[in-house]
Amino acid sequence: MQVTEHIHALKIPFKLRVGPDKTVDRFVFAYIIFGDKICLIDCGVAGSDGIILDYIKQAGRDPQEIAQIVFTHSHADHIGGGPALKKQTGCKVAAHIDAKAWIEDVDRQYAERPIGNFYDLIGGSVEIDSGLKYGDQVDLGDGRTLEIFQTPGHSKGSISLLYNKDRALFTGDAVPKPETVPIYEDVAISIESIKKLKQIEGLKILMASWDDPQIGDSVNASMDAGLRWFQWIHEAVLAETAGSDALDPEELCARVLKHLGFPKIPLVPIVVTSIGAHLKLLDRQDLLAD
Repeated sequence: MQVTEHIHALKIPFKLRVGPDKTVDRFVFAYIIFGDKICLIDCGVAGSDGIILDYIKQAGRDPQEIAQIVFTHSHADHIGGGPALKKQTGCKVAAHIDAKAWIEDVDRQYAERPIGNFYDLIGGSVEIDSGLKYGDQVDLGDGRTLEIFQTPGHSKGSISLLYNKDRALFTGDAVPKPETVPIYEDVAISIESIKKLKQIEGLKILMASWDDPQIGDSVNASMDAGLRWFQWIHEAVLAETAGSDALDPEELCARVLKHLGFPKIPLVPIVVTSIGAHLKLLDRQDLLAD
C-alpha cells in the first residue's frame, strides 16, 4: 500500500499461539521508505523478509538498496525478519539503546517475556549497529531524516520516529487501537508517551503497527482514542477490584477482559502483565488528568 510518494505500508499476517492447541490471527505493519536508498521501519515476523523483498522488486527497486532498518521496539513481530534481511542485504540496523539487549539476545527476551510460539515468530538475534536515544536523527540522505522520540510504556526502549519530509509519525505499538487486547508494561508511562506525541506540531500522517495509516484529522483522533482506551481498561480494573480482597492475577485479568466485552480467551502472560500494571494505580480514578 502506497501512503505517500516515499512511504509504503505492508500488512503482514501471522499467528500467535495462545494455548496448546489454539492460535489467533494477528497482523503487524512494516513500512518502507523509498529514497536514494531504502529504509525499513520494522520488518515483521520471521519469513517476512520474502514479502518485503518481493514488494521492493515489484516497485522496481533492488533489495540491495536497503541501507537501514530501524526497529520501533524489540518484540518478535517487529524484529523477526531482521536477521534474514541483514544477512541478505548487509544493511545497518538501529534501535533504542534500551531495546538492544532483547534484540541482540532473543533467548533472554523469551526468558523474560515468554509467548507461546516465540521462536516461530523470530528469525534469531541480530546485532544493532546504532543505539538510538531521544533527540537523535537518522540521516536518510537528500535532506530527509527520522527524528527519534522515546515513547516507552508498551515496552522498554520503544521509540516513535518522525519522517520530516512528510510529517509522518511511525509509532510502533505506542498508540493502541481501541477494543484490542491490552499489551503493555506500564500504563502510566504509555499515556505520557502519547501525550508527548500529541505535542508534535504539523503531523499529517500516523502510522502505527496495529492500525491502518491515519491521515489528517484522524491523526489526533487516533491518539485520543488510544488514550481513552487506556482509561476504559483502568475503569474496568477499578470496577473488578472494588470491594474485593486481593485477586489472583489471572482471575483479575479474566474478569477485566469480560468486563470489557472480550469473548472468553485463553490468558497469556503478556496480557496478565498488562492488566496487572493498573494495580499500582488503584488510587487514581482518571489516568488522563494532568
